[in-house]
Amino acid sequence: MNAIEKTTKIFSKFPGIGPRQSKRFVFFLLTKGNDFLDEFIELLNKLKNEISMCNSCYRFFPTNSKEKKTCNTCSDKNRNSSIIMLVEKDTDLENLEKSGVYKGYYFVLGGNISIFEKNPEEKIRAKELIKKINESIKNGLKEIIIATSLNTEGENTMEFVNKILAPIVKKYSLKVSVLGRGLSTGTELEYVDTETIKNALQNRQ
Repeated sequence: MNAIEKTTKIFSKFPGIGPRQSKRFVFFLLTKGNDFLDEFIELLNKLKNEISMCNSCYRFFPTNSKEKKTCNTCSDKNRNSSIIMLVEKDTDLENLEKSGVYKGYYFVLGGNISIFEKNPEEKIRAKELIKKINESIKNGLKEIIIATSLNTEGENTMEFVNKILAPIVKKYSLKVSVLGRGLSTGTELEYVDTETIKNALQNRQ
């Protein structure tokens, strides 16, 4: 397998990218010349060396020091510790944070669960989530907001999360809410506009 084939295979692993589009990406890079490729390689190295995963919410965040393990959001003591919002991916968190309405903490599940998945606990951070909720209870947690996308995978993920958290929710009488249905069915949070997010948060149930 040559370099073109190997790079095509890597691009095909990207979300929503098929073999044909992957090969187009490869030839696009080749046509841009050495300067473009050098800059691209440099940026990839920066992703590797300057981005860390938060050990609290599991989002990726830029840091100048590998010693820093917690993102600015989780480090902010002024946020509301009585609420935690569960999202599928980093881009959902970023979009929700842009709204400026939500002032609690987050947890990134790391994906969603299809209805045919045989091992759902392996598709999201199930063990880490339970640990996070238990830790948050000690800090005054009262409400868990499940902010998954309004599509089949998101609904199935919400059901699974409800199931694994049920014993903790019952034991500590926690409130579990979901975003208001101002969001259209089939919506991915990553693409929702700010005003709609504000309404969904304010009208959660």
